[in-house]
Amino acid sequence: MWFKNLQIYRLPAPWSLSFSELAEQLGRGVFHPCGNLEAVSRGWVPPRARAEEGDLAHVAGGQCLITLMTESRLLPATVIQQETLARAEKQAAEQGYPPGRKALRDLKEQVRDELLPRAFTCRRKTSVWIDREHGWLGVDAGSLAKAEEALEHLRQCLDDLPLALAQTRISPTSAMADWLTGGDAPAGFTIDRDCELKAVDEERAVVRYVRHPLGDEAAAEIRAHIAAGKLPTRLALTWNERVAFVLTEKGEIKRLEFLDVLKEEVEQESDNADEIFDAEFTLMSGEFARFLPDLMDALGGLTAENGR
Repeated sequence: MWFKNLQIYRLPAPWSLSFSELAEQLGRGVFHPCGNLEAVSRGWVPPRARAEEGDLAHVAGGQCLITLMTESRLLPATVIQQETLARAEKQAAEQGYPPGRKALRDLKEQVRDELLPRAFTCRRKTSVWIDREHGWLGVDAGSLAKAEEALEHLRQCLDDLPLALAQTRISPTSAMADWLTGGDAPAGFTIDRDCELKAVDEERAVVRYVRHPLGDEAAAEIRAHIAAGKLPTRLALTWNERVAFVLTEKGEIKRLEFLDVLKEEVEQESDNADEIFDAEFTLMSGEFARFLPDLMDALGGLTAENGR
C-alpha cells in the first residue's frame, strides 16, 4: 500500500475533527457503482481489502488512511460521434433532408443514453493520508487535478475542511537551482541521477538528465544551463537514505520510493496480510511525519498561513 506520489496539503494542527467523527461523516459519501446513465461514480471504500463495509477510516499510530473509489464508464466521444453521424445519415436518406442542429443534439443525447449502460467500466483508487496532530494531509495522486477529485468529494462529505495547499517561503524552482548551482543538497538530502531544466522563453527548450550522474562534468553543464536562463523543474533526491523521490517545480512529490531498509522492517514484522498492511501504513506515515518537516525546512519553511 506504499504511496507512489504525494500532493501535500495543510490542516490546522491539531485538527479538531477526530478520526471517529471523520469516519462517521465519510458515510455520507460511500461508493456505489455507476448507474445505467452515470458516466462516473465516486465514493469512499474501506482502505483495507478485507475490512468491514463501514470501516472507512483506517487508523494506526495516530495516523489515518482513507480511500476514494472512482468508477468510470469507457465510452469515447468519438464512438458517440460516429454512431450519431451514422444515424443522422440514415434519417436524411429516409426523410429527404438532414436533421437540424437541435435534432442532431437530441440524437447525440439519445445515442449516449443507449450506449452508456453497455459501456465497460474501470475503477481507480485514490488514497489520502491524514496526520491530524501535525496538520498534514497527503494525496497519492500524480497531479493536483487528480488530488482535487478526492478532496472535492471529501469537502462534500465533511461539515468543514479547513485545507490549504502546502506553500513554502522559497519556491521549489529557486531551491533546486541553488542546490544544483552549489553542487550539494541541504542536510539530510542527497541529489540523485535525474534532473530536468526548462527555458522560460517562448521556445520552452528542455534539457533532461535521466539515470545520469549529476556530478563533475554534468554539474558544470547544469550550472551553465541555469546561468543561461533554464530553470529546474524536476530533481531526483533521497532523504536520509530511506525515501527516494522526484521534487517538481510545483512542490509535488513524484516517483516516491521507500527504500529497502524500510521494506525489510515490514518483512520482519509478520507474514499476515492484515498485519503487513498495518505495518506498511505505520512505517510509511511515520516516515512522512519526519520527512515532510525536513523538506519544508529545506524550502525555507512553510508560509505564515500554512504554519497555522
